[in-house]
Amino acid sequence: MFEGVVRILNAPIRPGRLRLTRRGRLVFSCIPLMLLAVLVLSLSGFLNAPAKAADSIQDLERTPAVSVTVQPGESLWGIAAATAPDRDPRDVIAEIVELNNLSGGRVVPGQQLFVPTT
Repeated sequence: MFEGVVRILNAPIRPGRLRLTRRGRLVFSCIPLMLLAVLVLSLSGFLNAPAKAADSIQDLERTPAVSVTVQPGESLWGIAAATAPDRDPRDVIAEIVELNNLSGGRVVPGQQLFVPTT
């Protein structure tokens, strides 16, 4: 009885072939394909990015604006409604914030703001 066990234990160890299951082959082949797809999509997004600086200084457009001094009790909403009554005040406020690099919607009396005229 023990002779067979001893014979098995003393048998030389032969390296076997690596056998992949169907699922293993799928994983082994899909990972490089996914990495390649991510690389291609990243490069295409980088090359087709819509944000681009102007090619020349002539291509830049200036936003027509006037300088306004904030009076006590005034808000951005009131300034926007007074300077562009035919437009939505929210759009005008967004332009004022962008033109003046404001971090929030608060203004203080005496503050100079650039307000779009169109």
